[in-house]
Amino acid sequence: MRKMGRYCKAYPIQRFREFSGWKENAENAAKETKQVDGNEIEAVRELTDTDYLYLQEDFTVTDGIFLEENVIYDDVTPEWKEFCLQTLKFEVPNYDLAAIGATAGQASDA
Repeated sequence: MRKMGRYCKAYPIQRFREFSGWKENAENAAKETKQVDGNEIEAVRELTDTDYLYLQEDFTVTDGIFLEENVIYDDVTPEWKEFCLQTLKFEVPNYDLAAIGATAGQASDA
């Protein structure tokens, strides 16, 4: 069964490729249907410079929005996390604080 995380963010693949330790598991890319000699076949799609990948809340990178599916990068090191936080400005929103702020704003409007 597909597993949806709480948060992921799409980035152009070139941004991930800026990381010196980036090792792309392109064979894990999503499959696409192609016509070959009049027959439909499923094949792993080729990742190009115009593609977007998803940085998940656990700092893995996937070719799609689902956790643990089509994982392109999973070498989660302190250096990788630092790159994601500092260079990509990746931050998982704190929904609890946002909800508290919205509730407080509604109460003050009354």
